[in-house]
Amino acid sequence: MADNKNTMKTAAQKGSRYGLSLFILVILCLIFGFITYYFNRRSFLPFGSTLIIALTVVLLAFLILLIIRYFFTLFFAYLHQTSAGPSEKSDFFPFVSILVPVYNEGKVIKSVLDSLLNIDYPDYEIIVIDDGSTDDTLQEIQDSKGKSQNSKLKVFSKKNAGKACALNYGLKQAKGEFIACIDGDSLINPEALRLGLRHFSDPKVGAVAGNVKAINRQKMVSTLQALEYVEGLNMPRRAQGLFGLVNIVPGPIGFFRRSALEAVGGYSKDTFAEDCDLTLKILSIGWKVRYEPEALAWTEVPETWIDLVKQRYRWTRGIIQSIRKHKSILFNPSINFGDTLIFWQMIYEAIIWPAMNIFAHLFFIIVALIFGFSPLIVFWWLQLLALDMMAALFCVACEEEQMKLIPYAILYRLIFILIIDIIKVFATIEEFLSLGMSWDKLERNGRVNGIIKEPV
Repeated sequence: MADNKNTMKTAAQKGSRYGLSLFILVILCLIFGFITYYFNRRSFLPFGSTLIIALTVVLLAFLILLIIRYFFTLFFAYLHQTSAGPSEKSDFFPFVSILVPVYNEGKVIKSVLDSLLNIDYPDYEIIVIDDGSTDDTLQEIQDSKGKSQNSKLKVFSKKNAGKACALNYGLKQAKGEFIACIDGDSLINPEALRLGLRHFSDPKVGAVAGNVKAINRQKMVSTLQALEYVEGLNMPRRAQGLFGLVNIVPGPIGFFRRSALEAVGGYSKDTFAEDCDLTLKILSIGWKVRYEPEALAWTEVPETWIDLVKQRYRWTRGIIQSIRKHKSILFNPSINFGDTLIFWQMIYEAIIWPAMNIFAHLFFIIVALIFGFSPLIVFWWLQLLALDMMAALFCVACEEEQMKLIPYAILYRLIFILIIDIIKVFATIEEFLSLGMSWDKLERNGRVNGIIKEPV
């Protein structure tokens, strides 16, 4: 009887959350529509300049495309949230191998191993692969293994060759038919394995992406990233997950069918985004890739703008490398139509939108200086702000996130996204010029230590 009451209570809570999310979505769409109608009634075009008029029309058309993209992303994300999905009471508990590649993670590895050793799952092994660390990482791992006396924890050390090689090495040691890959700086919730693995009861599912969150939120730059993870990364994954077309299984938490990994040859080391490359390979041969929002991983994000620039520069170049590597799918939807759509979406996010956003800001500033033409700048920014506020409210409601993230939506559009887009443009140019680059590992601050369930 108690179990039934708890189940009914959980269902009621979820129903309330879904209703709140839908209410926010509808109200904000109405507000957004009113703002659009009001501003579109104004005459913004400076007469006497055909070029300016043409460029303005192009930008407004691009804004309409952006609005459509936001609407469908929110709509599909909502459908994913309210869809039944696999049962939480699933009896599907296969043996799982958890791979943890580490390199110089001495400050955080103990907390990471503690979270893995306290997973609520009946049958699993933990395989830690030390990729030639030069700090005390290996010693910390051995200390943890000695103290825990847990036979589930296995440790391997190898010469440094990169994350992809470390994961492939771990795969060879793994016994499980299902693989969970967890970054060496990330904590996962006790239910993550059970919730992520239940999707594999569907034989068409080759991989499942987990929900990554920023654990350090003490500074503005890290709090903006916390909002970005919720709105800019996890919301699209919800939408993509509805169709089994998630385009990136994130490094901090991902689940794989071993046969799918072996069919694509495992991880490749010829890009700087091995997680993106692997996901695209799995999609390209017909597997579904789903999203599990309740399988959580908390990771430490950059706390300085310089570290953020280095990280996003590498991400962008890695994504472009992955797209170029699989470019045959771009123009041949017969290979995998869904994969082709995902590829074009990635091109839009990584190349087209950043360039257009920067161009729009420069264009409006120049026009305002020459023609005294400021209303269009306000119109452009208010439209984008309305979109971001809509998405932030929706995502915070969906994920029961901290309400303090919502006001950051103002700075998110005005400052954060513009900086990220500038990084993307420079990274894109340098990638197509084939300029050299290095990995630039992020220095950890140990924010995950002692934190298992809630971010700070």
